[in-house]
Amino acid sequence: MANRNTPLDDTLRDYLVAHSAREHPAQTGLREATRTHRAAGMQIGPEQAQFMALLVKLIGARRAIEIGVFTGYSALTVALALPDDGRLLACDISDEYTRVGRPFWEQAGVAAKIDLQLAPATQTLDAHIAAGESGQYDFAFIDADKASYDAYYERCLVLLRPGGLIAIDNVLWGGSVARPAEDADTKALQALNDKIHADQRVDMAMLPIGDGVTLARKR
Repeated sequence: MANRNTPLDDTLRDYLVAHSAREHPAQTGLREATRTHRAAGMQIGPEQAQFMALLVKLIGARRAIEIGVFTGYSALTVALALPDDGRLLACDISDEYTRVGRPFWEQAGVAAKIDLQLAPATQTLDAHIAAGESGQYDFAFIDADKASYDAYYERCLVLLRPGGLIAIDNVLWGGSVARPAEDADTKALQALNDKIHADQRVDMAMLPIGDGVTLARKR
């Protein structure tokens, strides 16, 4: 039965969350604060957050990058998983969205770990590359505008050390990537999925977590 896939209906997903996610009270509070937001669908689920936190700890990450902060739930998750001297470079362009999460970062005692940069992420990443930080990061999470995913991926590969890990969200895109694409976002994701699958610079796996997550380990 190795090829069996268990359908994840709402009841089973609730069970999964109840038996996987271990949220800090600030995570729960921020998730609830985002639940009624007009763009709430952009937030990762608690089971995906738990998975990411485990990855951060498994690789012993101390320096991390996030591209696409939204209200800050995933940034809070990564910051909590980092050691006391860990740092997260958080890239976003929206003060409105990120303002929601900042009080919860403070509540959890991790605000000092998070360097929030409100500017186009390629600009921020290029500045850190120019500052000589290539090969100095351990983990990166990409969850922003899909058309720029490839640009973010390439810059993260430069900034990550060998053995560093990139997690890329929304790679299944609601199933659209498996069908002929008409819109730019789906085409961009399809192209990146093809690229990473063939990319000999990384070891990779695509997983059906949330809306699909690709893990790429820099060789």
